[in-house]
Amino acid sequence: MTQPLDLPAAVRAEVAPLFENLRKFVDRRIAELSMEIHATVQLAEYSESNLSGQLGRMQEQIATLVAMPNSATRNSGLELEAVVQATETAANRIMEAAEAIGDWLRTGTRDPESVEAVAERVNAIFEACSFQDITSQRIRRAIEHLQQVETMLTDLAPGVPAAVSPVEGANPDLAQDDVDRIFG
Repeated sequence: MTQPLDLPAAVRAEVAPLFENLRKFVDRRIAELSMEIHATVQLAEYSESNLSGQLGRMQEQIATLVAMPNSATRNSGLELEAVVQATETAANRIMEAAEAIGDWLRTGTRDPESVEAVAERVNAIFEACSFQDITSQRIRRAIEHLQQVETMLTDLAPGVPAAVSPVEGANPDLAQDDVDRIFG
């Protein structure tokens, strides 16, 4: 007579190697995923520190642009504010002198003292027009600072254009010869 077949033992004997293979496969896959996650985290940390470093350098550059200027560096915002103030002052001097000359022409007085006063007003106009040289230097310094920031932004995001397109039909520079021709 044959011995009765122990069904649970037979199933266990048949399934045990399959479960062992499945366990080895899952262990191996978990180890692979763990290495991939570890590598991804390291890459993200590297990218984060790289990005943090670049943002830190940009922040330092921007801080130098908005900080109080020292003798070695100038501040773009203050430079541009100085340009605005110099332009306003010059415009006011020119308008005051032109009004005085207009008043003189309307009154018709031609005595030597009033002629001398008009000559002084004309000289004041020419002196006030000299603001252009000072303001152009300040504007150029501010532009250089802004170009440095633009370069840093471009380096941070290489595929993104950072340049501002000029206004169509605008004359980017009014040469000194053109200014001299206007007042000459």
